[in-house]
Amino acid sequence: MTTTITKSFHVDHPVDAVWNNLTNPTQVVTCVPGASLTEQIDNDNYKGEVELKFGPVKARYDGLITFLERDAATKKMSLKGTGTDSKGKGGADMKMDGQLSEKDGGTDVNVTMEVNVTGMMAQFGSRLINDVSNQVFDQFVNNFKKQLAGEQVDNTLSAGSMVGGMIKGFFGGKK
Repeated sequence: MTTTITKSFHVDHPVDAVWNNLTNPTQVVTCVPGASLTEQIDNDNYKGEVELKFGPVKARYDGLITFLERDAATKKMSLKGTGTDSKGKGGADMKMDGQLSEKDGGTDVNVTMEVNVTGMMAQFGSRLINDVSNQVFDQFVNNFKKQLAGEQVDNTLSAGSMVGGMIKGFFGGKK
């Protein structure tokens, strides 16, 4: 099951500060709900894991993130991630393209992600995957803004928002 997610957000920080944070995996991973780095292979490749839980379903993915492009001059980045369910019941692949631009003394961040999920998680369908992805992304943005402001960040996955995403996905009606 493949889905494309396009997101934008604004932060009240200079573009260079935002760029330096977003392209530093050891720093930005603390903003990603349920994620951690386990090994730096080289400057472009990092091993890690992500644990997601929503409703009765819990999944842990062991994965690899690879930076395909980090162009500081144009503030464009591209990365891919591959992950395998630790129980061997599926996997996920993601390609993300990001573009930063200066606006009103702050920074606009625009990302497009193509996510392909296989196995047990794919059975929930694209609508639920989109709803849950939106919740995770919103939590990431809140954490990222806190980190840039020098505040404490908690990357614990918000189970309440995941359950809300499931309920919305199952009972939210047709779009």
